[in-house]
Amino acid sequence: MFAARGISVSLSIFVLVYSVLSVAILCVWRRVWVWGHRHSAKSCADLLFALRVAPLVVATGVTLVLAVPSFLLLEPRTVNESLGGPSVWLAFSGMAVLMAGVWNAAIALIRASRTVAHWSTGTSATVTSATVTRATGTSVTGPNMSDSKKSVSVLRSSAGAPPLITAGIGRPSVWLSQAAEFVLTERELQSALRHEFVHVRRRDNLRKLILRLVAFPGLERLENAWREATEMTADDAAVSSISEALDLAAAVIKLSRLAALHPPAELTTALVHSPAGSVNARVERLIAWKDRRNDRPQNRFNRYSFGYAFCAAVAAVAALAVSYSALLIRMHAATEWLVR
Repeated sequence: MFAARGISVSLSIFVLVYSVLSVAILCVWRRVWVWGHRHSAKSCADLLFALRVAPLVVATGVTLVLAVPSFLLLEPRTVNESLGGPSVWLAFSGMAVLMAGVWNAAIALIRASRTVAHWSTGTSATVTSATVTRATGTSVTGPNMSDSKKSVSVLRSSAGAPPLITAGIGRPSVWLSQAAEFVLTERELQSALRHEFVHVRRRDNLRKLILRLVAFPGLERLENAWREATEMTADDAAVSSISEALDLAAAVIKLSRLAALHPPAELTTALVHSPAGSVNARVERLIAWKDRRNDRPQNRFNRYSFGYAFCAAVAAVAALAVSYSALLIRMHAATEWLVR
């Protein structure tokens, strides 16, 4: 009975914290998104992703750091208490949340694996990103490519695959169709591949898998906003001049005509997979390109955000260490109410 009470209390605390934080984020994320537009697309994407996974991270931390220790240290093992109705209901809800997240992630992985296996049927060539070439033999070069050249590979896919897409979690690969090679010029292809290499370097497919674990009703729009921000982040990192920006805009326009016939699979990042309104916004943004790296407010935000986060983390750990005993007592008092 002691173990059953402990599991019930832990799951109850988890689902309570997870639900409250998810509802809070549901209410405030739009304001955060608007505020993030004042800074770089990368900062906005990272902020939205942090918001989306915060309920799971915080709920897990509170459960493991406070709920479980308080129960193990302060709950008498000889007391034979029955589980209260609220505790049982919340425990089943917490178990359902965890199982739903694992189920969503597993289904997404299976579907992505099957889709990639289908694409592999017609694969004709494999090359690493350090020697990515077309039939003309021109290598792909450009800004921010040094990190990507270590492990990224480009596969020429079958006719059933989207024109240009990145798939894979542990070792992502870029899939390029013959149709995309045919319609894109050399410069456009280079810009498009650089865009996909940014997704690989940022591990956006892994982030999409993590989002499958934190499903919550009503937060789909936040996830869509994050996807749009990741595309703009990749656009920014893939170009360094107005000519490259125009090449990438042309690639987006051309491949958008092909992508409609091939919807992307789950856990993949395609150059064009968003709604038409988002694609138009990206094209307009690229046409109006400017060197955002010289934007002082964005640089200031990117430069000091890590320092602020580190200081906040140190302060939080210090405060937790000082008040840990009192927090355990209060947590145990709260869990006593749940058990009864």
